[in-house]
Amino acid sequence: MRVVAQRVSRAQVTVESRTVGAIEAGLMILLGVGREDTGAVAVSMAEKVAHLRIFEDEQGKMNKSLLDVKGAALVVSQFTLYGDARGQRRPSFMAAAAPDVAAGLYEEFCGTLRKLGVTVATGVFQAMMSVELVNEGPVTILLDSEKAF
Repeated sequence: MRVVAQRVSRAQVTVESRTVGAIEAGLMILLGVGREDTGAVAVSMAEKVAHLRIFEDEQGKMNKSLLDVKGAALVVSQFTLYGDARGQRRPSFMAAAAPDVAAGLYEEFCGTLRKLGVTVATGVFQAMMSVELVNEGPVTILLDSEKAF
């Protein structure tokens, strides 16, 4: 599973000119599900994201988590995080999970965040979406369950 987590002051996702998900301060999360991912991976990655200390404390140091600041999360499925363009110009997406598997693990990831107390907004799985955000810092963190980076 791959995550791009961006600290935001606001973010929203629209489908066909209609806002389907929006948050104020928190994290914009782009989530890619890989072929080998399981429910346990989804839970583990959601817990990691919720506890990731990338929000500033009173001294201006990144020392607080999404849970500490009571931030929200906007989670958008993005299979293209598994695009492999090594040695070619057109990316291969063979490492991405099939849509039916990915949808279930995406929901499990979001459900875990909710169980932890995070307010979660989402995009629409497999829809063409437009994402807008204001990245604060800017802070952008890449996570990979296989620790590829």
